[in-house]
Amino acid sequence: MSDVILSVRQLGMRFGGIVALSGVDFEVERLSITALIGPNGAGKTTVFNCLTGFYKATDGRITLHTAEKGDTLVGKVMGERFQATDFINPAQLGSRLWYKMFGGTHLVNRAGLARTFQNIRLFKEMSVVENLLVAQHMYVNRSLVAGVLNTQGFRRAENAALDTAFYWLEVVGLSDCANRLAGEMSYGQQRRLEIARAMCTRPELICLDEPAAGLNPAETEALSRIIRRLRDDHQITVLLIEHDMGMVMSISDHIIVLDHGNVIARGIPDEIKHNPKVIAAYLGADEEEVA
Repeated sequence: MSDVILSVRQLGMRFGGIVALSGVDFEVERLSITALIGPNGAGKTTVFNCLTGFYKATDGRITLHTAEKGDTLVGKVMGERFQATDFINPAQLGSRLWYKMFGGTHLVNRAGLARTFQNIRLFKEMSVVENLLVAQHMYVNRSLVAGVLNTQGFRRAENAALDTAFYWLEVVGLSDCANRLAGEMSYGQQRRLEIARAMCTRPELICLDEPAAGLNPAETEALSRIIRRLRDDHQITVLLIEHDMGMVMSISDHIIVLDHGNVIARGIPDEIKHNPKVIAAYLGADEEEVA
């Protein structure tokens, strides 16, 4: 199996006459923690939205190499012709997602990729555990008849969903909050609940969009431990956007830097922190001035 779980090639995104992304190339290694950083407006969240199906990218190719599903092409150049064999090849039937044509973030999720959001998007009028049960709708018995008759299979699926929900609540340290309304929890707890909810969809790669935004130093350190645990204990690959450079440098195996929709640097934390292009992008200065 390839050591690369996600490949992004020549990704481009235009909004009318505005070029948000241009020729973005990067890879995410399996079982790594990779950070996508850059100044405000660099295009980081746009990349995430393209990866997870919220946007249909103008150009480029995105391939997810998961252990369970195999190679899943989740994005393709808009103008590229599709061959009939792309859809009916028995060896890949059910393993390819063509959200360029059909759309649907749920398809990307089924392929093994999940995400959290920069702005918290919980069901705040539902309890904590109900938020996690909703996330498992793809894996429970959805038969109306089975639910009405309360069949043995339906009860078994319901109990399995509850077990999964409480397992991830334990991982993120929220097991004692299971029956509280999500909207009543503190901001830091809601951040952790979003991660638990994403994990209930059984991803191999999780994309975290500014998970430490608004957290105090103690909460940020606790979040860092959770992210490391996802990778070390649960074999989850992590791709995150983050502005807290202390957190990024402490937990990342690899860093990709965007500026004005282009990748300007990639490497390990020590290389990135001393890169003149990166320093210039954050300071708004010329590279020659920084040097």
